[in-house]
Order: sequence, then structure tokens, then C-alpha cells
Amino acid sequence: MILFFGIRPGNTTTINMRHIKCTHCNQNDTLSGESTPNFFHLFWIPLFRVSTTQIIRCNHCKKGYYKEDFTKEMQAAFEN
Repeated sequence: MILFFGIRPGNTTTINMRHIKCTHCNQNDTLSGESTPNFFHLFWIPLFRVSTTQIIRCNHCKKGYYKEDFTKEMQAAFEN
């Protein structure tokens, strides 16, 4: 019997972060965040979420922030 299983990404959601300053270039309203859930699947059917990848990018200086680099304001924008 053959089983097809693994981890695949789900749908990415994009958030525009208003009134948050980029710590690299000090520009306001230039940050956008992306959140992508990763699902465990069996026969290409997603069963449960394993993790979520969150990345914030500045549209002005192109700096990328990973979850461990988030400020309190950035983290609060993802929770809302």
C-alpha cells in the first residue's frame, strides 16, 4: 500500500501595516506582512496545521523581517 503524505503551504494572506515604522529606513506605512500556514497532508488533503510562517517586508528599502525580528507593534498587527 502506498501512502502519499507530507507538508505543503496553504493560502498566503497579506496585511498592510499602517502607522508602523520600519526600523531600518525609518519610513512610515511601508510595511506589508505575509502569513502562510503549513499543513500536514495525506493524499493531498490537508489534515491539520503544523506551523505558520510570518514575514514582514518594507516596500521602501526591501528589508525583510522574520518572526524573531518583529517589534511589539509588528507582532500586534499580525494578532489583529
